[in-house]
Amino acid sequence: MYDVIIVGAGHAGCEAAHTAATLGSKVLLVTMNMHTIAQMSCNPAMGGVAKGQIVREIDALGGMSGIITDKTMIQFRMLNRSKGAAMWSPRCQSDRMRFAEEWRTALEENKNIDLWQEMVEGLVVRDGKVCGVRTQLGIEFESKTVILTNGTFLNGLIHIGEKQFGGGRAGERAATGITGQLVELGFEAGRMKTGTPPRVDGRTINYEAIEEQKGDENPSKFSYSDETKPLEKQRSCYITYTNPKVHEILQTGFEKSPMFAGRIKGLGPRYCPSIEDKIVRFSERDRHQIFVEPEGWDTVEVYVNGFSTSLPYEVQQKALNQIVGFEKAKMFRPGYAIEYDFFQPTQLKETLETKRIENLYFAGQINGTTGYEEAACQGLMAGINAHQKAQEKEVFTLSRSDAYIGVLIDDLIHKGTEEPYRMFTSRAEYRILLRQDNADVRLTQKGFDIGLASEARLMKMKEKEEEVKQVVKFLSKRSLELDKANPILKELGTSELKQKVKSVDIVKRPQVQLKDLGRMDSEIATLLEKYSGTKNKEEILEQAEIQIKYSEYVQKEKQLVEKMQRLEDLHLFDGLDYHSMPSLSMEARNKLTKIQPRTLGQASRISGISPSDISVLMVYLNR
Repeated sequence: MYDVIIVGAGHAGCEAAHTAATLGSKVLLVTMNMHTIAQMSCNPAMGGVAKGQIVREIDALGGMSGIITDKTMIQFRMLNRSKGAAMWSPRCQSDRMRFAEEWRTALEENKNIDLWQEMVEGLVVRDGKVCGVRTQLGIEFESKTVILTNGTFLNGLIHIGEKQFGGGRAGERAATGITGQLVELGFEAGRMKTGTPPRVDGRTINYEAIEEQKGDENPSKFSYSDETKPLEKQRSCYITYTNPKVHEILQTGFEKSPMFAGRIKGLGPRYCPSIEDKIVRFSERDRHQIFVEPEGWDTVEVYVNGFSTSLPYEVQQKALNQIVGFEKAKMFRPGYAIEYDFFQPTQLKETLETKRIENLYFAGQINGTTGYEEAACQGLMAGINAHQKAQEKEVFTLSRSDAYIGVLIDDLIHKGTEEPYRMFTSRAEYRILLRQDNADVRLTQKGFDIGLASEARLMKMKEKEEEVKQVVKFLSKRSLELDKANPILKELGTSELKQKVKSVDIVKRPQVQLKDLGRMDSEIATLLEKYSGTKNKEEILEQAEIQIKYSEYVQKEKQLVEKMQRLEDLHLFDGLDYHSMPSLSMEARNKLTKIQPRTLGQASRISGISPSDISVLMVYLNR
């Protein structure tokens, strides 16, 4: 008898297993292949716009993705540095093989985790509750809770040109049985599609002909813990482009394209289209960017980012050889598309437990999401809540103002998704509050309170928070002398002072940074010197500067959060008969009945629910 069984050992499954086991549950992680645990099925990278924020949030709560990423990265970049701090997003290139190795080691070192290699064919369900899983050999493992993290394996179908065959990933078979059973139990299933580009032999690429893209000169890392260190050396990525000749060759394969021929039924990701889709949708462009990404420290395998395709192998090869730098390139394996089953996430509670079957949780691509980071954070939340349920403890949720993780889950369970869901900063209405630099301040206490984040983590966060406050307090009291400040302000292209002002007010100017104040005042220079030399110390100054520059915007967002919280505090009764409210629109009646939101705030975020529908509900609640 286990407390938690997890089916699937991808990013969601690994995070769920580690989380539940660390909290004290007895966990069984079932996978079809123990050699592909935490496999990076697509690009060898973690983080990126909004995704980097999620990895830091996972880490702040006590999850493992940030630590594993830091231990196995080969390049680090902070994206969007030219924009405001709310847009800054950490991203790294990872060593694919070492990433999987580190995850497996972390799982094996946790004594509460058992591993089993076999395909799960079905669930054991009794009286509306899941009680375990049944494997292909007919073995039944009993459990208080079950988390499904099946990735792209549920009835997976791989397409390369006119050929198609069952598989959850190149070289691995698909999983069967679970979808049929869930549909019989009343779940709504759908079909999605994603794709991947060819992998190329780096020894056959002419790197001198393409543009080098180095990592940050002073790289940071993902984890807030002292367990990992920033990179001291890095591997470069490279950039090249397609051209009209490449597009012309690709078009010759369109008649055999599974996408254009209609063999692919699932809907693919709009933001990450295949190369054939790009040259059709953006026919006015004569080139598209290609990122050449190494797969690790010691391998020659290269990921051709931007060239995702399901065209016949020979068309892929011929077109690839027309790209600058790839004239002699040899493939290790061609690109392909994959279709798989998913379940509309509107069938889930905030905890990621299914509404229809008690103690059953879904996490990752089974919920219609895409991306390692989105999967990992769902695994973390499902792992926490499955443990809490098994131990009869309170549920754990995050709101939209707490974290990007909260935004993602709220979007999924209230809006559903018709295409593979990907997190963007634009999805978060409180993104000034939800920055990558303050994830520890936002979430470490929450992680500690449930027993996931360590006390050492909490103390480190509180020390950082206190030091940031002291820096801001010092700058709030320190005035600048006109004769020392004005020449530098003029040099920076901002208006000169006519009277003494506090240094904190000067930092609010977009042209001025903290380091500039050090040139204006010797006391401030001494303070800056105190916080230089290490990445941790420098982050104190960075956090202080961001807080000062965004103080007024942060205050406005906090007021919006408080205003929205009033709707969140208005609870809707379970089983409310919305069809008995004639003043509601028919769409509102149908969607509210189907989704059963818990609060008025959640109801307001359901697609198709109008402000007038919310007014009707408020009148009803007042009665």
